[in-house]
Amino acid sequence: MPRLGWASSGGGKVAPAVIVHGGAGAVPQGEFADRLEVLIEARQAAWQIAAAGGDAVSAAVAAVVILEDSPLFNAGTGSALNRDGFVEMDAAVMDGESRAFGGVAAVRDVKNPVVLAREVMNSEHVLLACEGASRFARERGIPAFDPAALITARQIERWRQARRRNLGEKSGTVGAVVMDAAGRLAAATSTGGMPDQRVGRVGDTPLPGAGSYAEAGLGAASGTGYGEYFMRSLAAFRAVSALRGMEPPAALRSALGEIASLGGHGGMIMIDSAARTFWDYNTESMCTAWRDSRGEGAACQR
Repeated sequence: MPRLGWASSGGGKVAPAVIVHGGAGAVPQGEFADRLEVLIEARQAAWQIAAAGGDAVSAAVAAVVILEDSPLFNAGTGSALNRDGFVEMDAAVMDGESRAFGGVAAVRDVKNPVVLAREVMNSEHVLLACEGASRFARERGIPAFDPAALITARQIERWRQARRRNLGEKSGTVGAVVMDAAGRLAAATSTGGMPDQRVGRVGDTPLPGAGSYAEAGLGAASGTGYGEYFMRSLAAFRAVSALRGMEPPAALRSALGEIASLGGHGGMIMIDSAARTFWDYNTESMCTAWRDSRGEGAACQR
């Protein structure tokens, strides 16, 4: 059965809310404390921006940058290696007010793909990939980054295990969802993909409604899991749209249930229009950290 958690802000005046995730899958318990430490840092960075009057997009991007910079997670530094042994990363940012969306796919030479995704969101496009995304990064003043510096010993070993079909720990993708003090919603998600994935494979993360979605008056969500199933079910859009007739726990269960019916698995974080934070998953574990008007917390298992 899926595990579910939430921390509600209650009724009344809308207050800032932040929830971040570090992937869903089979995470060794010995890594829980280290992962939670980084997730709490990311949560606090987003909270400080939102509570000080900053916008939700900036807060969500700031949280994801911290997660991308940690080698513990499959995003940015520490991304998975593809079949040829190099990194290709995806990321996305969505603004719930305007429903502006920016995604980048199969990026190889950017330290923080989520920063580039925000630049795409502020351009005339929605999604840029591969060399085109790299050229756009240079145009926007984002410097080239040595792809070799993104590779960690941990991911080399995961790549070797995946090629032997002996990979146990399969968690991936990081994300943040924020409501700022003005009630604006945003979602940001970033991933290094799957170990030993085909060169050029693009997952759900940079596709609107698949791995991320935000809509004013409803909510925002960021997902993590087997991307092909999130794409086929438009999981994030499905979860947020379900808030029109369901409470958030039921909306998350419905979206993850659809993924499971197709043969997939994963997890999702959400903030609804009342600034309440929620999460659910149907994997062995999922690491999250959250804060809203009623408190804060962090957990990898319940």
